[in-house]
Amino acid sequence: MKSYPHNKRLNVLGFMSRRQKLIFHATEERVDSAKVVALFNKLAESKDPLKPAVVLLDNASMHRSAEFRRHRLDWIDKGIWPIYLPKYSPELNLIEILWRKVKYSWLPLDSYETFDRLKESVNDILSKFGQEYKINFV
Repeated sequence: MKSYPHNKRLNVLGFMSRRQKLIFHATEERVDSAKVVALFNKLAESKDPLKPAVVLLDNASMHRSAEFRRHRLDWIDKGIWPIYLPKYSPELNLIEILWRKVKYSWLPLDSYETFDRLKESVNDILSKFGQEYKINFV
């Protein structure tokens, strides 16, 4: 079995609704405030300005950085309301439920054979979220 270097990492950022809509970005690069801000800006450009969106955030440093906070009022003007969850409460963060389902239920074991296979499998699952892959939040 081939293996990939353990220093490789696949990071996934995303916005998810209870209606199974998902906007995600997978990257091998380090995730920092600039990447999170860029994803928020992408959301701001793509959403209906008349429909407000509440985005629940954990307390990761990239969500609390000065760079992130500088954009907060612009996002609110565009109808995006970033709201912080209480510390140490991943059970309240719906996207954490998605990440857990991907990792422990939906990813086939052979996805870990190579790093390219892992990226392909993660992208395939997340692209089909809401159609083939669903979570019942009831």
